[in-house]
Amino acid sequence: MFIRTEIDRWAEVVRKGTTNARKRSRLCAHPGPDDTLHEMLICLDRATYIRPHRHGAKPESFHVVEGELDVVIFHDDGGVREVVRMGPYQSGKAFYYRVMEPCFHSVLIHTPFALFHETTTGPFNRADTEFAVWSPAEGDPGVPAFVERLRAAVAASRTA
Repeated sequence: MFIRTEIDRWAEVVRKGTTNARKRSRLCAHPGPDDTLHEMLICLDRATYIRPHRHGAKPESFHVVEGELDVVIFHDDGGVREVVRMGPYQSGKAFYYRVMEPCFHSVLIHTPFALFHETTTGPFNRADTEFAVWSPAEGDPGVPAFVERLRAAVAASRTA
């Protein structure tokens, strides 16, 4: 049964994701990092930067609840390989996508924020995440220019 408290938690995820310094937040449905299934409700503000990364052999799925985003899949050299345009079910865009292979990927938000349900396998070990060497680290002064180039590449891929 869906109760008011759960709606309030979702609203809090959005509030935190659009107001904190990193412009993101998550509500974990799994009890801890050692669980075998990780489920999270994640809010990303349009201004956040998700550094391209991959997770080894772990699948990762996205189910959009609100907002619009692109999941960007990269070639190992940093070229854009695939762009999955996503939105909630009623948008007509893909509302669910699963990354099955260990490939570099990122997310670009197109609306003021996007709220999505993400699942992956556990346990979580930060060392299992490999960041793309061709992308700037979070906080690097090159991030805005990188994101601008990425948005332009994604836009160009739609017209190609």
